[in-house]
Amino acid sequence: MLRACILDFHGTWEDHLTLAKFAYNNSFQSSIEMAPYEALYGRPCRSPLCWAEVSETLLLGPNLVQETTENIKTIKQHLLTAQCRQKNYVDRRTRPLKFNIGDHVFLKVSPRKGVTRFGKSGKLAPRFIGPFEVLQRIREVAYKLALPPQLSNVHNMFHVPMLQKYEPDPTPVLDWGELNIDEQLSFEEIPIQILDHKEQVLRTKTIPLIKILWLYGNTEEATWELEAEIKEKYPELFLHSGTFQNFEDEIYFMEGRL
Repeated sequence: MLRACILDFHGTWEDHLTLAKFAYNNSFQSSIEMAPYEALYGRPCRSPLCWAEVSETLLLGPNLVQETTENIKTIKQHLLTAQCRQKNYVDRRTRPLKFNIGDHVFLKVSPRKGVTRFGKSGKLAPRFIGPFEVLQRIREVAYKLALPPQLSNVHNMFHVPMLQKYEPDPTPVLDWGELNIDEQLSFEEIPIQILDHKEQVLRTKTIPLIKILWLYGNTEEATWELEAEIKEKYPELFLHSGTFQNFEDEIYFMEGRL
């Protein structure tokens, strides 16, 4: 949108950033079914299009009002064009999944680590549990599933991106009976092995890091974590960790080769 404004107005994007922001905040958004300004303040914005009705042109001058009005119309048209282009791009590349009543689907769950890295909670790759039977279609983008009593704390209606078509013996599917899944469809991963270690050198300190293999993950999903946090929460992991060296694709320990 800003690129189009530059081409039309023959200037830099900084010269028209204020008008572009105004046009965006007062354009209808299909997701909230109103303009962002109206959603924030509870009323439509009193735009320059209304200035002429209350005689502000006598104070500001008709040329300024007319120029601002035309610029805002142009920016809104560019915004609408960009939205249509993005919609067409997505529609060409996405095909919404459709399931029938009685079909079986997998449900996506998100494993989480019980440690934080640099103040942010880490997450591993999502996994799938199931299969579960489809009981009802809710509109076009959600389905109601038959969940077992062990998952009674989970709401049984799910959006399509949370589901995956059932196929025999899929590799990423977990035995959900062994997992403690919460109402947010997530479960805590447990570290089972230290694969490697390194130090992150900063300007004023050095931070020891270790590469962790998680219980429901493979070596490709191993992550680097703060050694101090892992040692505090999982001290037993360091009892038999040994001394290790990393030779690219192979890991060697003093106790033997893995």
